[in-house]
Amino acid sequence: MKSIKDLKYSQNLLKELVKTDFKLRYQGSILGILWSVLKPLALFLVMYTVFVKFLKFTDGTPTFPIVLLLGIALWTFFAEATNVGMRSIVDRGDILRKINFPKIIIVLSTTTGALIGLAINLIVVVVFAIFTGVKFTWWILLAPLGIIQLYALAIGLAFILSTLYVRYRDIGHIWEVILQALFYATPIIYPITMVSSNYPVIAKLIMLSPATQPIQDIRHNLISPSTVPTTWEMIDTWYIAIIPVVITVVLLVIGVAYFNKHSKNFAEDL
Repeated sequence: MKSIKDLKYSQNLLKELVKTDFKLRYQGSILGILWSVLKPLALFLVMYTVFVKFLKFTDGTPTFPIVLLLGIALWTFFAEATNVGMRSIVDRGDILRKINFPKIIIVLSTTTGALIGLAINLIVVVVFAIFTGVKFTWWILLAPLGIIQLYALAIGLAFILSTLYVRYRDIGHIWEVILQALFYATPIIYPITMVSSNYPVIAKLIMLSPATQPIQDIRHNLISPSTVPTTWEMIDTWYIAIIPVVITVVLLVIGVAYFNKHSKNFAEDL
């Protein structure tokens, strides 16, 4: 009975923290929750104008603008989830000192807020896709698997980063640089075919990134199975193609274990 009560308490606390985080995110802004849609749309317009129109970073297909928009939405989620997850324990230090509860709930609540933002953006992407004539296929049923994998990667990194950030604030600056490098190393603003045509080995290495593989899978399954290549198509050997999935699982397991090991000292360290 005590375990059931603790579980219900944790569930209610998680629910309330998610609500609070989502409300505080847009507190004081005139447009409020609309910013969760307007921000990636504005970024899309900038990226599309600079990289597609001027620099010609495109695969030449009519679906590429939607693929670009989806990629930006997915990357925005990944960056936001890891950033807010990294700062979550420090930002909630006042609660940690007053209430005894599973600390993992704090990281879960902040990353869940980012996941809600992604859901809103995916609705926008689907609406744009419908208006631009994208033909959906049965592959769309597999898109949630990629989203789950991307979230698992983000939450695993968030557990590690939040634990380190409690003691070392430099982690915030280091992760900002790493994220910027990862963004350009992931085929978000350019199609992977631009790389594979001249540097096939580098293209395969890019596709083995634990961030690239789920993003490409989601774009392939949701928007364009015929024009967006996936890791499974570019890597012939299955035990090599599965490397990004293995890395994601390992990071998640290590993240949870590392977080739980140090969580009992968070209140004192803060």
